[in-house]
Amino acid sequence: MKLTLGFSPCPNDTFIFDALIHRKIDTGGIAFDVQYRDVETLNEKAFRGELDITKLSYHAFAYAVNDYELLDAGSALGRGVGPLLIAKDPELARELQELLATAGKPTDREKNLKIGIPGKYTTANFLLGLAFPALQHKVALVFSDIEQALLDGVIDLGLIIHENRFTYEAKGLYKVVDLGDFWEQTTNSPIPLGGIVIKRGLDEQLKLTVNRLIRESVQFAFAHPKSGLDYIRSYAQEMEEEVMYKHIDLYVNRYSEHLGTEGRRAIQEMFDQARARQLIPPTDKRLFLTA
Repeated sequence: MKLTLGFSPCPNDTFIFDALIHRKIDTGGIAFDVQYRDVETLNEKAFRGELDITKLSYHAFAYAVNDYELLDAGSALGRGVGPLLIAKDPELARELQELLATAGKPTDREKNLKIGIPGKYTTANFLLGLAFPALQHKVALVFSDIEQALLDGVIDLGLIIHENRFTYEAKGLYKVVDLGDFWEQTTNSPIPLGGIVIKRGLDEQLKLTVNRLIRESVQFAFAHPKSGLDYIRSYAQEMEEEVMYKHIDLYVNRYSEHLGTEGRRAIQEMFDQARARQLIPPTDKRLFLTA
């Protein structure tokens, strides 16, 4: 049996899935046809129901929940791992920091700022809306292009994710706010970034088997962290090994092995807040594959 599987080329995903797709664990005859795409492209594929199993942002999951349900294994949640809003102008960064701290009313100038985001349906954009609801002039860019667009003056602010957390300062850019910290302070929950979902219509036992295999792949990666080094490096945007493993350490943790009660609570909190603000459509579908 072959199943289509989509995930990003970022180090956290290739670290998680290395053992699975290279059969370092026993997959029981299940093969995987892998598609490597950025998160927003994976989100769009999920909206069209194109893949059997896929990584997507938790924000996007709200729009794909009728066709997919969430696996316990493979997720990216954590503390201190959220997206960052950054600026080229340090004065603008300070101005927005003060606005957030005082819950002040934005000026017309601030409302007209152009923000580069890694996709409309990313969790990063959802968190930006919670922190700065008045900032609506957004331009969707490939996440790896946002820093350069900011440096070139194409945008006023950039919303960065993944390994760009480790590169923006060296390029002379300034942090406005860590939106992960903002979420944690307001909810006391880890930040749900991305999860692995599977088609609802697949056989129930097969879905449970895939969940188990992804968990075993994560466990193999934890036990043999350098096993997939060449594979991870071949897809990483930043080639330095230290940067790749910093990225992995941030996004792959105990929630990647199993969401657990705390992880599920954080995801439910995100859905509840989004529904309360009418940011996502209502649904009567269960979110999680297992009870």
